[in-house]
Amino acid sequence: MRVDSPPRGELVGRVVQLVGSCLVLGVGVGLLLLAALGSDGYSTLINGLSLHFGVPFALVNALVGVLFVAVAWLRGVRPGLGTIVQPVVVGLTVSALLATLPAPSQPALRIALLVLAFPVLAAGVAGYLDSALGAGPTEAAALAWDPPVPFRWSYSALQGVGALVGWSLGAAIGPGTLAVIFLLGALVDLISRRIRALRRTQAGLVHDRR
Repeated sequence: MRVDSPPRGELVGRVVQLVGSCLVLGVGVGLLLLAALGSDGYSTLINGLSLHFGVPFALVNALVGVLFVAVAWLRGVRPGLGTIVQPVVVGLTVSALLATLPAPSQPALRIALLVLAFPVLAAGVAGYLDSALGAGPTEAAALAWDPPVPFRWSYSALQGVGALVGWSLGAAIGPGTLAVIFLLGALVDLISRRIRALRRTQAGLVHDRR
C-alpha cells in the first residue's frame, strides 16, 4: 500500500486528518474491547508478554512498539509525527470510552459492538495512514514489507503471528481476534484505495476548473 508524502501547503490539513482519524481509530479499538470477544493480534501479543514476564502492559507496549518502529525504519519506513500521535491519541480515546460506556453483558449487544468496530477501525487506520505523517508500530511493521508483500497480507500476517505468540504465552483470544486477522487488513486496504481514488477525482476537478 503506497503512502505519499504531503506537500507543505497541505500539512495543516494532514495533521487535522491524522488526529481526527486517530480519534476514529480509538473509538474502534474501544468498541472492540467493550465487545470483549477477543482483541487484535498486537494487543494479544503485548498482553501475553506482560503475563509471561510479569511486566506492566504499558511498559511492554512501549518496548515492543519501539522495536517494531525500529525494524520498519531499517526497512525504509521512516517514523514521523503519526508515530507519536497515533498511540497517544488512540490510548487517550480508548481510556475515555471505556471509562464512559459500560461493558454490555448481553451476547447480542457484544456481537453488535464487534461488527460495528470493524468499519470504524478500518476507517481510522486508513485515514491516519493517508495523512502520510508516519505510522504507528503495527502499521509501520506491516508497511515495511510492502513491497513485496501487499499491506493487506503483511498486516494480517503480523496480527496472526502476534495473536499466536500472545496466546501461547497465556493471553486470551476470541472471534474478534480471528476477525482482525482475516478481515481488517483487507478492509483497510479497500478503504485506502477508495480514499486515493477520491483524491485523484478531486485533483482532476480542480485541474479542469483551471
